[in-house]
Amino acid sequence: MTETSGRRALVVGASGLVGQEIVRQLLAEPSVARVTCLVRRPLTAAPRDARLHVVQADLADGGALTLAPSLFAVDELYCALGSTIKKAGSQDAFRKVDFGLPFQLASMARAQGMPHFLLVSALGADAASRVFYSRIKGELEEAIAQLGFPGFTVARPSMLLGDRTEFRLGEVLLKPLSRLLPAMYRGVFAQQVAAALVGAARDGAQGHRVVENAELVRVPR
Repeated sequence: MTETSGRRALVVGASGLVGQEIVRQLLAEPSVARVTCLVRRPLTAAPRDARLHVVQADLADGGALTLAPSLFAVDELYCALGSTIKKAGSQDAFRKVDFGLPFQLASMARAQGMPHFLLVSALGADAASRVFYSRIKGELEEAIAQLGFPGFTVARPSMLLGDRTEFRLGEVLLKPLSRLLPAMYRGVFAQQVAAALVGAARDGAQGHRVVENAELVRVPR
């Protein structure tokens, strides 16, 4: 299969827990001809595959606007960007990372006619939420939906499970209790979130679809 005949994917946030899985699963797809990862720092554990291309750029403070439009001439864009208010340093900084940047990238992709945007959001995302984190996630979903992508798939995972490079005390404490919770709130593996999104792109899902956590935990891994 040539690159011109196969699917072309762009992954933003490829160094994160879900982003790494998205890249791995895309490269396992015979129909995928090219996977481009847009990262701020070099990928330390990138798979060896001729179809994988890494573009390193500082996207903060409008840096994304300097990217070549041709970078967004792809068939599907996976946005797995995400932070925490503690890590970002403030609510304003968090909003820039979790709303401003993803929306900017989505707008650039839509301008190039890209057909399918796939977003890693979060459980409880709601633009009307009183919880700041959930409200920002919900506002982002609504803003991207207004761009009019032919396909817009959203995954709303609860606590993400997997081998993180960073230590998060809350996740360590909650992980043993996760399996006792209802499916809507149960922890979900990064592989399952990635599989739901990659599968939606493979199937050519159309319209605006939200995959809630209760569905994500049933995805085989």
